[in-house]
Amino acid sequence: MEAGEHKLAIFRGLLKFKSNQQKIWGVLIFLSIVTTIEVALGILKPQILMVSFLRMKLLNWIFIIMTIIKAYYIAWDFMHIRDEKTGLKNSIVLPLIILIPYLAFILLLEADYIFDVMEQGFVSWNF
Repeated sequence: MEAGEHKLAIFRGLLKFKSNQQKIWGVLIFLSIVTTIEVALGILKPQILMVSFLRMKLLNWIFIIMTIIKAYYIAWDFMHIRDEKTGLKNSIVLPLIILIPYLAFILLLEADYIFDVMEQGFVSWNF
């Protein structure tokens, strides 16, 4: 790859662009579609997605997954991590691969604890 050349493909090479400007628009359109789906699901709240999965609604899991997908594409394409050397990519991506699931685990564990405390009546629902 030459010094000024950037990779002009997204989705692991499935969609290729002729210029950086087209690639930016393509990623922007993809992120807009994902955001629109998130907003539509948040407004409609389909009953089929309100079932519990691992003690959290399936809809919430979908929101978490879609948010991670958006964060990945923002960092990968707009922050140009794709064009960096392997060592720098790993120093940015690997901590996130470890940190995001860990923080989600803490969030779910604490939320489950709060729910159990409120449900058993030790503290009333005052909010």
